Amino acid sequence: MIGAMAEASPVSNPLYLRDEELRRGIELLFYAYRDFTSDPDEILKRYRFGRAHHRVVHFVGRNPGISVAELLAILKITKQSLSRVLSQLVADGFIRQEKGTRDRRQRLLYLTERGVELEQTLSRPQRARVARAYREAGETAVAGYCKVLAGLINEDEREQILTSIGRP
Repeated sequence: MIGAMAEASPVSNPLYLRDEELRRGIELLFYAYRDFTSDPDEILKRYRFGRAHHRVVHFVGRNPGISVAELLAILKITKQSLSRVLSQLVADGFIRQEKGTRDRRQRLLYLTERGVELEQTLSRPQRARVARAYREAGETAVAGYCKVLAGLINEDEREQILTSIGRP
């Protein structure tokens, strides 16, 4: 769907750009994020994990063999913050680290079998929620939604991110 990011046709009366509409969109985004994260938050509590753990598990699961440096660049957090979360995930058997083949100082990250199970458990309710919303909205709306989300990404990273997530 993201590949269908053609230019929008000009609108003669762009009421959607009024301040009240922009605020409504922002508020909807806050509510959607609250509910989108609510199911995984409940699951994470069982492990005494937080959303940072979820993000690490997600991105390591989507990018097996990702380096710590690459993960830091994606998450835009400090080494110290990642170290605390990553140490816990490694100690609890959700992530394994391997030394890089070209650079032995490099640490490459992989989900363990237990990590794969956690990632699937966390993403299952989110995938169901997104699938339901996509079905209710329809293909054209989904393409527009993807275009709006892409537009929210910082311009200097947008193309790289869209390519990395598999935009056709």
